[in-house]
Amino acid sequence: MRKNRILPYLVIIFTACFASCEKVIQLDLSTTAPQLVIQGNIYDEPGPYVVNITKTVNFDAPNTFPAVTNATVTISDNAGLTEELTQATDGNYVTSELQGNVGQTYTLTVKVDGKTYTASSTMPRVVEIDTIYFKKSLFGGGRLITLDFMNPAGKENYYQVIHLVNGKQIPGFSVFSNKTVLPEEISYSFMTTSSTPPLVVGDSIDVWLEGIDKGVFEYFRTADKDGGQSASPANPVSNISNGALGFFNACSVRKKTFVYHL
Repeated sequence: MRKNRILPYLVIIFTACFASCEKVIQLDLSTTAPQLVIQGNIYDEPGPYVVNITKTVNFDAPNTFPAVTNATVTISDNAGLTEELTQATDGNYVTSELQGNVGQTYTLTVKVDGKTYTASSTMPRVVEIDTIYFKKSLFGGGRLITLDFMNPAGKENYYQVIHLVNGKQIPGFSVFSNKTVLPEEISYSFMTTSSTPPLVVGDSIDVWLEGIDKGVFEYFRTADKDGGQSASPANPVSNISNGALGFFNACSVRKKTFVYHL
């Protein structure tokens, strides 16, 4: 039986006026009819923050994902602030006053075509990156970027690591969790060979360590990362209600920049 699949790309763009970084995540999703895709992030950094809303398309349709331009989008926090977002460009809804703070819970509400979609996310504590460096891989002879940080004790913690080369995000994402009774130093490594084109001496590398909550972790953990090669692709577990795809992520983030060398 032929399956319909769509390949949505998350493009949350923080330009100079939108707090500056591009997140590009490639997903392989299974669907039989157009569905709403909602994707947004709030950081413990000054906004504005962006919520991107599109609709899916079938596998055999052009890779142009229709922007949703008739939505009403609000974000509220548990301190009593509610803000209605402004549509800056087609499908991109932007905050003007909201501030991300560690420990607060944020609720996203999207109303479109007579339906209401909601999601909540609590911003975890900040985890600082202690050091970042290269080391040789034991397999394949490549080089690894490694970051060391102290994982707090007391509960399970969830993380996402993304990296950029010369200001451009490398496709893909990594999530993991860790729970300890006592604080524990973690060394997390990833290959540099995924960079296209390959790294050259002098390239600037940015690494983000994001503290995420369990709902966001489950979304990325279940996202299909095989580039469409799975025999039975499945939609990731969204933290958004009413059948919408995507995620809403309130996360703390710490960043390190260094220069590639041999």
